[in-house]
Amino acid sequence: MSNSADSPGTGATGSNPARRLRVRPVRMLTAAVFALAGLIFFTSFDTAKGTDIRQDGSLLKLSDLIQQRSRKNKELDESNATLRGGVESLAESDDGSTKAEDEKLGGLEKRAGTRKLSGKAVTVTLNDAPPNATAKLPGYPEPQPDYLVIHQQDLQAVVNALWQGGAQGIKVMDQRLISTSAVRCVGNTLILQGRVYSPPYKITAVGDPDRLKQALADSKAIQTYMVYVNVYGLGWKVTDDGTVTLPGYSGTVDLHYAKPVE
Repeated sequence: MSNSADSPGTGATGSNPARRLRVRPVRMLTAAVFALAGLIFFTSFDTAKGTDIRQDGSLLKLSDLIQQRSRKNKELDESNATLRGGVESLAESDDGSTKAEDEKLGGLEKRAGTRKLSGKAVTVTLNDAPPNATAKLPGYPEPQPDYLVIHQQDLQAVVNALWQGGAQGIKVMDQRLISTSAVRCVGNTLILQGRVYSPPYKITAVGDPDRLKQALADSKAIQTYMVYVNVYGLGWKVTDDGTVTLPGYSGTVDLHYAKPVE
C-alpha cells in the first residue's frame, strides 16, 4: 500500500480540488477589497478635486445655507415692500376709481393684513429654558432635552389664542401674519415665510388688551405650557405695549397649492 504522501492529488504539487476551492474564494475576496478601496479613493478625489474637503470653505453647512437664504429673503421682502408702496402711490394718484371703491379696497387690504395697523397691543415672549435646568417642583422627572425648548405647538397655541381673543392683527418677530401664514419650527429655530429666527420669540397682537390676556389664560394648550414654565423654567412673559403700529405684510399673496372658492 502506497504512503498517503505519495497518493495522487495529495502531494505538494498535487491538484487537490478541495484545496483549490478553499484558496479561490480568499483570492477573490482580496481582489474585491482592493477594487472597492480603489473606487473609494477615486470617488474621494473626484469629489474634492484635489482639495482638502474638511477645510474647503465652499462646502457650507446646512445651517449656513439656511441663514444665507433667510437673509436673502429678508432683502427681497424689503425690496418688494418698497416697490409695492411705489405702485400704490402711483395708483392712488390717478386710478380712475371712485371714493367708495377706494374705501372698499382699503378695508379689504386692512383685513388682509397688507396695510399697517395701529392700536393698543400685547406682546408675548417665549424663550428656551436654561440648558442646565432641573425640576423645580417635587414629583416631576428631571428634564429631557425636549422639555427645555420652545416647540411649534407652543407658538401656534399663542397665535391661536390671540386670534380667539379678538386680535385685529398679529406680528411674529418682525413679520405680519396673514391668513396663509404658517408658523413652523425646525429643531430649535422658527421658519416663518421663508425666514429663520432663533429664540426668544416675540408675538405682538393689536386688540383689546384685557380680552387678549384672558384668551391666553383660558387656552388649554398654554395652560400645559405653563406647567413647563413653572417646573423647568421655560420663558414666558406677557406685556402691555400701549399703542403700537404693526407693519403690513410685504410678501407675495399668490396661492400655490389652493384656489379661492368662487
